[in-house]
Amino acid sequence: MPSTQLSIKVRPEYLPERSNAEAGEFVFAYHVTIRNTGTVAAQVVGRIWNINHASGLHEKVRGLGVVGYQPLIKPGESFEYSSGCVLSTPTGTMHGTYLCISDECERFEADIPMFVLDALSSSDRTLH
Repeated sequence: MPSTQLSIKVRPEYLPERSNAEAGEFVFAYHVTIRNTGTVAAQVVGRIWNINHASGLHEKVRGLGVVGYQPLIKPGESFEYSSGCVLSTPTGTMHGTYLCISDECERFEADIPMFVLDALSSSDRTLH
């Protein structure tokens, strides 16, 4: 039986040159690799991000595709992109879900594992 499965890895990066700590603006980039580890092609058609600031503020961002694309990823292939967010605190977390459809017209979701955004450490890290 064909399977739909995507593996998601995220590498966060603090951007001090774009941030303004005095104004409460901490800018982060995140670099995402989506790999199709299943046996059928899958298209990422939307995403839901949960952004959590250390102050307790929670944001939910929904939208079509990723960075303007709705990539069709064949088995064994991957799609990479970079994006970013601004936190009002020097630390926070992000996680989410990709909304997908297989080339057999089956809808499914792929979890984006939680990762830490941390302007205070020398290296950001992924949780999972």
